Amino acid sequence: MDRDLLVHLPVVVAVARRGGFAAAAAELGMSASAVSHAIRLVEERLGQPLFARTTRSVALTDAGQSLVATLAPALQDIRERMERIRAVKGRPSGLLRINAARICLPLAVTPIIAAMAERYPDVEVEIFSDERLTDIVSEGFDAGIRIGEMIAQDMVAVRLTPPFRSIVVASPGYIGRNGRPEDLADLSRHNCIGYRLIRSGGLYQWDFVEEGRDIAVAVRGQAIVTESQSAVELALAGVGLAYVFEPLVTADIAAGRLIQVLDPYAVTEDGLFLYFPRRAELAPKLRAFIDTARSLGRSAAPLS
Repeated sequence: MDRDLLVHLPVVVAVARRGGFAAAAAELGMSASAVSHAIRLVEERLGQPLFARTTRSVALTDAGQSLVATLAPALQDIRERMERIRAVKGRPSGLLRINAARICLPLAVTPIIAAMAERYPDVEVEIFSDERLTDIVSEGFDAGIRIGEMIAQDMVAVRLTPPFRSIVVASPGYIGRNGRPEDLADLSRHNCIGYRLIRSGGLYQWDFVEEGRDIAVAVRGQAIVTESQSAVELALAGVGLAYVFEPLVTADIAAGRLIQVLDPYAVTEDGLFLYFPRRAELAPKLRAFIDTARSLGRSAAPLS
């Protein structure tokens, strides 16, 4: 095998994963021209194009798909083995890439990263905030964090938070101007802060429980967001009702900045879980994250 070719193979995988030369260059700490040169060299040595390029997009050819399907898991295995070898003689090291919805940071992740910064200085944690339900394997992440019910059955899942409720809140000013909703039918006359679903483009229907039955309510309002933190900010500003995870607004409720409404209809969510492919927990950097979560009082128990 050509030694010059080997050093450029991770660049091929990065371009395929990030869907473009510029994004791959940013991830690898290279210039876009250096990435382009590396891809061109590999294509010349193999005698066929790996990417179909246009002015707006980069896509794998059939040959490229075949090569990346072999390269990606092989390179990942090499990285993990090297990290395990280094960990035997010292501390866990390397880049831990986690895909998580933005809401996961205040609910679970921030204290874990803060503790890891002291305990494992050689581990770099990258949190990619993503409201979509991403395929963490194909996009090169070591793990993801989501609500338990959203996680595929073939993943290993480790609990990061206890179950919590989804509740409806509003500011005292909004309640004073518009009244307090007493039942689910009242939502139709209120300004409800909506959620746009990233993948489908539709609007999320608020989930409730009424007399033991699950009910999804389509709501309308003057503001639509894509994540919970923005909904909380708008609720605090008196815009309307917000549907949020209870731990996110506990302090605001206690301080009187927000008022909880429709409490009898609140649903209980599974809680947040770290999830990853089987055997991935053998990587010392991921093991360090799990051990830190456990030491901070997170249950770190398998998903049942």
